[in-house]
Amino acid sequence: MDRDELVAFLDGYLQVSAYPDKSSNGLQVEGKEEVGRVAFAVDTTLRTIEKAAKAKADMLVVHHGMIWGGLSYITGVHYKRLRALLESGINLYVAHLPLDAHPELGNNAGLLRLLGLEPRGPFGEYRGLSIGFWGEFEEARSIEKIAGMIAERLDTAVKTYGFGKREIKTVGAVSGAGAFALEEAWRKGVDLLITGELGHADYLMAMDLPQSVLVAGHYKTETLGVKALMGLLREKFGLEVFFIDEPTGL
Repeated sequence: MDRDELVAFLDGYLQVSAYPDKSSNGLQVEGKEEVGRVAFAVDTTLRTIEKAAKAKADMLVVHHGMIWGGLSYITGVHYKRLRALLESGINLYVAHLPLDAHPELGNNAGLLRLLGLEPRGPFGEYRGLSIGFWGEFEEARSIEKIAGMIAERLDTAVKTYGFGKREIKTVGAVSGAGAFALEEAWRKGVDLLITGELGHADYLMAMDLPQSVLVAGHYKTETLGVKALMGLLREKFGLEVFFIDEPTGL
């Protein structure tokens, strides 16, 4: 299909202009005008681009792009990545916060659905907008049980920090670097925050609030959105799609 038509659909469906984001979302690098084969990945890396090119992709759709508010110099790693994209003619499309926040295909709604939960309301306020969701079990479950479900269904290593409640009814989900929602979870009485990573200062905050946290990996928690979007483009437009898995273990 025509690249610009596909970009217009993605921009509208994901509401890319609605989110104040460090990432430059949308079409970051322009390539071929016709798109028939689309690669999906979490990150824009040289290896991801090379794998997409080898597989004859016309577009690469990612969660983490290569432009975060602008580029000052096209040198070093920026030059390598941009050269690989331009030489292959691959379009680079980026959806960062818009893909976290989407109520149907987003990472955070997806994390709740791994637990059999539907989003009950917005959660995880960032720059004035909520990018996550919270849900509620009918009956409380242990933090260990929830960790086991996430570990199995997301195929990831999970760390649990049971500083607050260990019998969980309400769950808030903010993928990736979502520890900014720790205090919000505590203030709103959300029993468990599920996120991707926890820094040293975040650990201390969770301990002192106290707030229970489940950490499932930045990379793994952000595979859900791009995979769901991949399925949508296949079904809606009949495009050839494939996922490039480049886990970091982080």
